Amino acid sequence: MSVFEALESEVRSYCRGWPVVFDRAQGARLTDEDGHTYLDFFAGAGSLNYGHNNPVLKRALLDYLERDGIAHGLDMATTAKRAFLEAFHELVLRPRDLPYKVMFPGPTGTNAVEAALKLARKVKGRESIVSFTNAFHGMSLGSLAVTGNAFKRAGAGVPLVHGTPMPFDNYLDGQVPDFLWFERLLEDSGSGLNHPAAVIVETVQGEGGINVARPEWLRALADLCRRRDMLLIVDDIQMGCGRTGAFFSFEEAGIVPDIVTVSKSISGYGLPMSLCLFRPELDVWGPGEHNGTFRGNNPAFVTATAALGAYWADTGLERQTLARGEQVEQALLTICDENSADGAHYRGRGLVWGLEFAEKERASRICKRAFDLGLLLETSGPESEVVKLLPPLTVTADELDEGLRTLARAVRETAARPA
Repeated sequence: MSVFEALESEVRSYCRGWPVVFDRAQGARLTDEDGHTYLDFFAGAGSLNYGHNNPVLKRALLDYLERDGIAHGLDMATTAKRAFLEAFHELVLRPRDLPYKVMFPGPTGTNAVEAALKLARKVKGRESIVSFTNAFHGMSLGSLAVTGNAFKRAGAGVPLVHGTPMPFDNYLDGQVPDFLWFERLLEDSGSGLNHPAAVIVETVQGEGGINVARPEWLRALADLCRRRDMLLIVDDIQMGCGRTGAFFSFEEAGIVPDIVTVSKSISGYGLPMSLCLFRPELDVWGPGEHNGTFRGNNPAFVTATAALGAYWADTGLERQTLARGEQVEQALLTICDENSADGAHYRGRGLVWGLEFAEKERASRICKRAFDLGLLLETSGPESEVVKLLPPLTVTADELDEGLRTLARAVRETAARPA
């Protein structure tokens, strides 16, 4: 029995699907301790948009550590935090005319979501939050209350309250006008829906099955929130930092959320870091009213600043991501044409894509076979029914083609054999 089996909790999951011991990584590839190399279409669940050990970010981090830069700073003012805030303002917020204040709520995405929910309730003086079917917002109790997955919700062990789900875009297959049910509940004093403080939404539901909201649906949601005095929270933890092309995934829709949560690839290097962004008039916090010991991860500020300077001073990465996305879509179109009898279909944006078959268990078999062939893929959706493609944004065209050919082979080799 390995030390992992002997000492580590049964809660571990990714290592079960990828039963090797990884040792090194660079760019879009990982290498195990036996020297086998794997192409990575997982990217740390979206935390490694710029690849493993990106040399530009690594150099900045090593230089900072070698000069004994501050590592742990709580919310103290440091040179590393100042450099990040200045870069974030100049390269991200100002070009997009976004007025946001920046809050560092803690190291992970769920910390940012908890802060967003708490702030919305504090500002509006109401408890109810509306979320959407198949949403995923984190594993702490407040985040779980606005998460759809029954398996994850059940792990809470206590009632998850003050959250109400509504149908996500196309949940009812386009047979019901958008927000008809939501509007009706808001209008009816007998509906049982307390006036919500906020609505929280992902523009693309990553863990929920790569469900892509249409820009017009997002615009209608923003309008509904404005008319009904509800704050709009966009959870951009997995889809932000360029995953869909633009830095923020909501840019395509032309909306400006009241609150935005960001994490995963904001540090650029896989270092823990998250942000809660909000309109200045919502900044009603008292000093220390929401805090966390590890909200000042200065090495993460350093790599985040380096990533912004290297990739967001111009539109080069955005254009490349959209071009790579077209490359993925063409490959998935071919796969689906070849497997139309199996109900194959795909969906996605930028460099996040999902492939699904009528037989739900097929996705897990494809990911297992892909691993045997040297490609890391994970499943997504409430029943793990979607093959999820999440390569680094810095993946080369050749690497992407290699991975897509491996995926196509895994699909062929997991097809049901005639009786």
